[in-house]
Amino acid sequence: MKNNIKAHIAVLATTIFFSINFTAVKFLIDGDLIMPFSLNFLRISISAILLWSFFIFKKEKSKVEKKDIGRIILCSITGIVFNQFLFIEGLSLSTPIHGALLMLTTPILITFFAASFLGEKLNRLKIIGLLLGITGSAFLILSRSSNQTGTNVFLGDILIFLNAVSYTIYFIIVKPLMKKYSAITIIRLMFTFGFFIAIPFCWNQFTIIPWHNYSVVSFTVLGLIVIGGTTLAYMLNIYGINKLGASITGNYIYLQPVFATIIAIGFHADHLDFQKVLSAILIFTGLYLANKKTTNG
Repeated sequence: MKNNIKAHIAVLATTIFFSINFTAVKFLIDGDLIMPFSLNFLRISISAILLWSFFIFKKEKSKVEKKDIGRIILCSITGIVFNQFLFIEGLSLSTPIHGALLMLTTPILITFFAASFLGEKLNRLKIIGLLLGITGSAFLILSRSSNQTGTNVFLGDILIFLNAVSYTIYFIIVKPLMKKYSAITIIRLMFTFGFFIAIPFCWNQFTIIPWHNYSVVSFTVLGLIVIGGTTLAYMLNIYGINKLGASITGNYIYLQPVFATIIAIGFHADHLDFQKVLSAILIFTGLYLANKKTTNG
């Protein structure tokens, strides 16, 4: 029981870290303290260093067969590089609440991809759920508000949605690897390959980060994104999956837009309006139906 409580706390902490990211990223980028690619480079490189440090102290066995290296690199591209680049770039143009709601399309897309490529059954409820989720996402992307906090919300929303597509592809192709190796081994290698892939795209932006303009608050926010919202979040999520299972851990995604909205409004980084509330209702309903278990499958 105590282990389960610890696991629930770990997954809840992961959800909060991810939720903080939406407002924290906007704070740094909108304040001209960092650019999207340089922020991603810091996230990937520091996470790779910390994950390898964890490996050294734990002395974990992580021998990987050569035939699986190509798949791991592909997982790195879709689950780390494209996923994080599209998310940060999209969020820099959009708003925290838009970003948090659009991230909910990930499990909806996973349901669709699982039916298409893994042969999982797609019943009537799931189809209705998929349609509602996509409708809610489309309404959010196409909505217009007189009080937008993003510089190009439409483009930003499209990039965040593509980020969800990228992560969905990663989720499908990583499954065979997770059956053969530990999750921490796969994620460490993904961040390592991601680091080398990111260098040519991020180096120029990384070298012009205005560190002299950083305050204690700025460094704290950066630490929350890089360490809390990336490295710790990935590791705590793995712990939760190992102790609670993927299904229970995955249910915590429902809380992410709630926390993200509270944080964004609390720090005046975003606001609620009719379009966002309606989109949230459609997406949440679609997510519920798409993942609802039925007696007839």
